[in-house]
Amino acid sequence: MRRREFMTLFGGAAAGWPIVARAQQSRTPVIGFLSLGSPDPSSRFGAGFRAGLAEAGFVPGQNVAIESRWANNQARRLPELAADLVDRHVDVIVTIGSPYTALAAKGATSSIPIVFGIADDPVQYGLVSSLNRPGGNLTGMTFRGGELAAKRLNLLLELVPQAATIGYLSGPSISPIFEDRKNKMLAAGRALARKIAVLEVRYSNFEAAFSALVEEHADALIVGSFTLFRSPQNCSTILELAARHRIAAMYPARQFTDRGGLMSYDSDIVGVGRRLGNHYVGRILKGAKPADLPVQGPDKFDLIINLKAANDLHLVIPRTLLAGATELIN
Repeated sequence: MRRREFMTLFGGAAAGWPIVARAQQSRTPVIGFLSLGSPDPSSRFGAGFRAGLAEAGFVPGQNVAIESRWANNQARRLPELAADLVDRHVDVIVTIGSPYTALAAKGATSSIPIVFGIADDPVQYGLVSSLNRPGGNLTGMTFRGGELAAKRLNLLLELVPQAATIGYLSGPSISPIFEDRKNKMLAAGRALARKIAVLEVRYSNFEAAFSALVEEHADALIVGSFTLFRSPQNCSTILELAARHRIAAMYPARQFTDRGGLMSYDSDIVGVGRRLGNHYVGRILKGAKPADLPVQGPDKFDLIINLKAANDLHLVIPRTLLAGATELIN
């Protein structure tokens, strides 16, 4: 009787195991999204990311869920928000923009995979051991921000070759990121024998920074690529002040030219989002390990020129710029 009871119990348990396994397998995976910035419904990155997920077979709301946490440009909140995603037991964390966002996620977990998209060198910030062999639980893409600084200056000078002093809109130097990107821009200016006037934005006082632009007698402006500047409100403020001062400006992202800015040069943010969704997050959700996925750079860069803004500033766009533009906005 004992043997029969044991076999009955064993058989019943074994029959139940596939049900338990199926229940576990049917759990909807959760992607945690962490950003230093603010929600932007028109985000081109978001559209690309969702397209990449779909290519990998994951559709938000159907077979994958996304939990988003926004710091609204308050960096001190990042560790708390990252810890919240870890407590939520997400399957992978995605960070975009500031390397501090990825560092906050890294500080919160050493086991949950983290996929980042940053403009800086991930090795320099200790996110990965090397680009080819990330190691640990982080991998992702770098937008090559250092290279873009020189390229943006070159393109701006094609449009306004007579410009001797170029203003550079930057965040306060108290942050290593602002300092690093400022130094790259200063180096680009020296290489082209141009003076770079650094205009620091402190406490979101953009008016003061543009007043310094006038005092420096700047002939043109480059807006630094910072999450702080990309929020819808700050983006509008920068564009309004540039128009008021009638200054030819190079912007760090298409969202500025779409809203009336003169020109922008940036990595193909839709393509970056697609690759992060497909090549990284999609593969990780299917079992790949971050350590086995090398850090990559963008395949394509976009030069967007707003013809109306150029006309308002009475600028004649050289044929070389027109030919090299990804898109011309009327």
